[in-house]
Amino acid sequence: MKLTVETQVQAPLSRVWEAYITPADILQWNQASDDWHTTQSSVEFREGGGFSSRMEAKDGSFGFDFAGTYTKIVQHQRIEYAFGDRTAAVEFVSGDLGVTVRVSFDAETEHPPEQQREGWQSILNNFKRHVEKH
Repeated sequence: MKLTVETQVQAPLSRVWEAYITPADILQWNQASDDWHTTQSSVEFREGGGFSSRMEAKDGSFGFDFAGTYTKIVQHQRIEYAFGDRTAAVEFVSGDLGVTVRVSFDAETEHPPEQQREGWQSILNNFKRHVEKH
């Protein structure tokens, strides 16, 4: 099952794109709630290149690596990647009101779809706030 989340970012497309793929930016926005954070991020931004973000609870109780491989990149338009046996696609669409960022991803089976959608949407909302603040 594919799930989709999206947001509208009021910033130039080039800034939105860069914030999505730059490790220093990723450290600032990549968390679903205030009690989590990303402690490490690496990006080899090319088709076949890898990425990894270490996500941890701030109290140290749990953490995991969100890692995968870029499978398709269309500059300023689309990023596709595989992570484990799942895939995701990120679309960047410029419009009069800014840039729509839309993420579609394969759901996993451990958590209900709505919980997954809420978590990914929360991360995307943090991304929007980060980009618009800087």
